[in-house]
Amino acid sequence: MKVLVTGASGYLGGKLCYSLLNQGHSVRAFVRPTSNLDNLPPPPYSDEFELAYGDVTDYSSLLTACSGCQVIFHVAALVEPWLPDPSKFFSVNVGGLKNVLEAFRETKTVEKIIYTSSFFALGCTDDGAGNIADETKVHEEKFFCTEYERSKVVSDKIALQAASEGLPIVLLYPGVIYGAGKLTAGNVVARMMIERLNGRLPGYIGYGNDRFSYSHVEDVVHGHMAAMHKGRTGERYLLTGENASFKHVFDVAAAITGTKRPWFHIPLWMVEAYGWVLVFFSRITGNLPLISPPTVYVMRHQWAYSCKKAKEELGYSPRGLKEGLGEVLPWLKSLGLIKY
Repeated sequence: MKVLVTGASGYLGGKLCYSLLNQGHSVRAFVRPTSNLDNLPPPPYSDEFELAYGDVTDYSSLLTACSGCQVIFHVAALVEPWLPDPSKFFSVNVGGLKNVLEAFRETKTVEKIIYTSSFFALGCTDDGAGNIADETKVHEEKFFCTEYERSKVVSDKIALQAASEGLPIVLLYPGVIYGAGKLTAGNVVARMMIERLNGRLPGYIGYGNDRFSYSHVEDVVHGHMAAMHKGRTGERYLLTGENASFKHVFDVAAAITGTKRPWFHIPLWMVEAYGWVLVFFSRITGNLPLISPPTVYVMRHQWAYSCKKAKEELGYSPRGLKEGLGEVLPWLKSLGLIKY
């Protein structure tokens, strides 16, 4: 089967390409001319793997890339908590999806679209102590922590509308993805571990009131593969995992590495103030900040979800944080990025 992967040079997209190749599929990786291709198969390329250059915001290049493909994995997205120009979230995340759907309508060979959304599209789960949401949750749209979240909510509506019109689209919602691989903004856990275990983040962030659903990248890839074969069109599937606070993540990491746990908490108001300083310097240097105020806004809420449906229908089987971090931390150590 010929498969197109948008965002193929990204953290998740690259691993998805390898998994598709390992299962005998022919892969066309859609990448920008400026993309770093280190996480993709190296040349010389073959009939099983090829590159298609373009951009999801450039419809003509995307349409050309779709030609002859039976499945589209639309993984491409702009994933950042903050950007100096927030309109980019909508041109890439919303405009990109619109272009994929239009290309499907014009390309007669595509049989299925697997769309990688985000748990942010469903909204926070603050409505009830210990509440865990499922695929029936709808974002209330009363507030948005980040412009990224806002863009994914708009995209979600577009995808669901397309499904109601009969387009064969399956919607996937990973949690906070972590694991070995590219150290992008999406790999926030690995980046936090680097800061923590190098002494640049000596305390807990907040008081452990946050709650996120953590998904190991390999599990998310397996979920995508299963969605291609088993996912029902028009359905949503949460590819989430263990629900826990960042405090718990730090504690698990300390136990694995044999290092001391943080002995104090950094209040979120202080982190937010630091984030504003980093944003100020970001506007001068052009380098995106590690922490920004929207990051703190996200941490003031709960984002806990159930993957029961994906387990039952896709055979999704997420690993826990202890197992997942037990793989990530030695990998970071092998690269010389942390010491313990």
